[in-house]
Amino acid sequence: MTNPIPDGHDGFIPHLICDGCAAAIEFYKNAFGATELCRMSMPGDPRIMHAQIEIDGRVIYLGDDFPEFCADSKPSSPKALGGTPVTIHRYVTDCDAAIKRATDAGATTIMPPTDMFWGDRYGMVTDPFGHKWAFATHLKDLSPEEMEQAARQMFAPG
Repeated sequence: MTNPIPDGHDGFIPHLICDGCAAAIEFYKNAFGATELCRMSMPGDPRIMHAQIEIDGRVIYLGDDFPEFCADSKPSSPKALGGTPVTIHRYVTDCDAAIKRATDAGATTIMPPTDMFWGDRYGMVTDPFGHKWAFATHLKDLSPEEMEQAARQMFAPG
């Protein structure tokens, strides 16, 4: 049975959107001793869709800005500038229940729970203070090749 919370991905995981993600990864390696765990570019696009680094035993997610897919994403602070470049990500045993609990408490769903190409059920909310929270439940383990193929299918034109 697949573990709904992958090893090393428990608790809250910072997810930083960076203008120049590849350069940011190199900076974090040099400045903080980060170890690069993985990176995945957008099919047909050099920007990094998802990367993971580890600092002091804790995972941090990173990616380039994709405003064409995240219309509400702005390089700003939450309330004062109307958005945030940071998503706080957490693996949970039931993504749908976590999203429901958050919306019941006053959050706004910005991405309903959906089975995603990387093997997780994933959704996002914005809290009343402008912070983005993502919840995921790991459904199946996929090889990098399987994820790449699924991403191509998901982002295929037409």
